[in-house]
Amino acid sequence: MPAWRITSDHFLQSATRSAYHTRRMISFTRRTAIAGLSLLPLASARAQAVDFPYRPLRFVVGFPPGGPNDLLARIIAPGIGERLKRSVVVENRAGANGEIAANSVAKAPPDGSVFMLGSNGSTTIAAALNRNLPYDVRIDFAAVAPVGTNPMLLVARPNLPANDVAELLALARSKPGKLNGASAGAGGATHLALELFKSMGKVDIVHVPYKGGGPAMADVMAGMVDLYFGGLSTALPHVKTGKLGALGQTAAMRSAAAPDIPTIAEAGLPGYECAISYGVFLPAATPSVLIERLHGAVDATIRSPEIARKFIELGADPQFGTPAEFSAYIANDLAKWARLAKEAGLKAE
Repeated sequence: MPAWRITSDHFLQSATRSAYHTRRMISFTRRTAIAGLSLLPLASARAQAVDFPYRPLRFVVGFPPGGPNDLLARIIAPGIGERLKRSVVVENRAGANGEIAANSVAKAPPDGSVFMLGSNGSTTIAAALNRNLPYDVRIDFAAVAPVGTNPMLLVARPNLPANDVAELLALARSKPGKLNGASAGAGGATHLALELFKSMGKVDIVHVPYKGGGPAMADVMAGMVDLYFGGLSTALPHVKTGKLGALGQTAAMRSAAAPDIPTIAEAGLPGYECAISYGVFLPAATPSVLIERLHGAVDATIRSPEIARKFIELGADPQFGTPAEFSAYIANDLAKWARLAKEAGLKAE
């Protein structure tokens, strides 16, 4: 057989085998590509399946059981858990005006397992008065949802010759440095309410700090101190019995718990607003999908008529807003107290 015939046959056989292997390789590649495409939705679904852990979620409160922060958290925790389909456990971590709890949540894993009911006392007010906090409210937390406000009530000793805010301002201006105002402690909400009143009203009232609201309220009722900004729920019963005179509420709107008492802004000091506000926070790096889901659970819970009734019984008013709106409120509140602290020379003690 001629050499060229052998070579030709060999070439044809090699070409046939090569074509066969090429067809197999193309077929395999196509099957692999199709299989890969079929897995893309699964991979995408897994990437999007960010959810709260199935273990109990910790709802941290920075105060002992029985106070307003604790009671509000325990009122809304069951509704949040029901809507998230998770168990929610309220955890009290008291100390340093809520700052210990806030610091722990700021440094918690950002997986939705830990969130906080925080007041402006441990967030914006603390930041305005203390530059050495171990956390920064502006960058260490994700603002989830406002919960409510607890307005204070400006009360006076029964025999003070002033029946409303306008008369009090006139009296204070006629006697600079002669009136005094109690607080539950320097740097707290009751102190700042007084300082804001003094600043906006341009009056000189002497601050008298106490170690707690109970002693402060008692001395106002006894006539030893002229004024006090007390919690609405604790001061209102004494107003109803005539032991204290009510001059005005500190919130922007009248509380449903005391609709007959005007706000301080209505009664003679336009623009005045100072209420203890509460909201839910997550660690800053928490995925946005969890922030939105927790917001939805909190918002729906607070809109329940039963929850609203319980809030009013505590002297609190439900608040609503998106995470973005709540974040804007926090920024404005921080700027407000920082400005007052600078003007009045206030520092945390």
